Amino acid sequence: MSIEPAPIEIAAWPGFARHDVPGKAGRLSVRVGGPERGAPVLLCHSILTSSAIWHREALALAARGHRVLALDSRGHGESEASRGPYAMDDLVADAIAVLDHFGIRQVHVIGVSQGGMTAFGLGVRHPDRLLSLCVIAARADAPPPFAAAWDDRIALVQAQGIAPLAAPTAERWFGRAYLAAHPSIATTLLDCINETAPEGFIGSARAIQSLAYLDGVKKMQVPLTMIVGANDQLLVQPMTELAAMLGCRLAIIADAGHLPQVDHPDEVDAVIERHLRDVARSE
Repeated sequence: MSIEPAPIEIAAWPGFARHDVPGKAGRLSVRVGGPERGAPVLLCHSILTSSAIWHREALALAARGHRVLALDSRGHGESEASRGPYAMDDLVADAIAVLDHFGIRQVHVIGVSQGGMTAFGLGVRHPDRLLSLCVIAARADAPPPFAAAWDDRIALVQAQGIAPLAAPTAERWFGRAYLAAHPSIATTLLDCINETAPEGFIGSARAIQSLAYLDGVKKMQVPLTMIVGANDQLLVQPMTELAAMLGCRLAIIADAGHLPQVDHPDEVDAVIERHLRDVARSE
């Protein structure tokens, strides 16, 4: 009987190797796997996690013939925590540095939460480098209530470090019931969160507070699919409105939380596979 790969894996992945890449403000760590000549896919993660949250999806994409690059954003995972504050354009520049390092001219980008914001930024700033975008659980702007919500979290980390933020964040993303029913995932998620450098969180949170890609996203011509968990109530409405405005596909995953590729990986994988297949057919 085959065992499904865990949705989160901090340790080394089979068939993937870590590479250090010089970023715009420090060393970036990237996991790379899959056939060298496969259509490249860049995976971008959420704030307070790392490439670890893409484990299952990365293996699936590599098995389908893609060259997969899973980036640890600055101050997360094994990437260096450069001094903040950061801007979203800085995280976009880091992604471009990775593509340039590996000689990749164009790429499919799949991003969740902060990684989805970075994906929008790539679509706005560097559309010529993209084959397509798949944005999960992310908005393209930061209205005042959304931006202000980060101030207390930043203050907490400045005073006490990452640890006090870990459990409340996990509960906000998935709910207590899911975490209690999946203790191994909960434990790995908390370990992943606690790996985050305080400077990396604070810098990234400031970047999110200044998120301002909405006007540019409205003009994008890049193939786009969006995904959101039905339980991610802060994002269902803005993503539904944005999808209607752009005329793009939006998949709402039933009973899923903020990182639906973790709690509903099969459903998310099916949407991503359809997205990549449709883009390939249209080329």
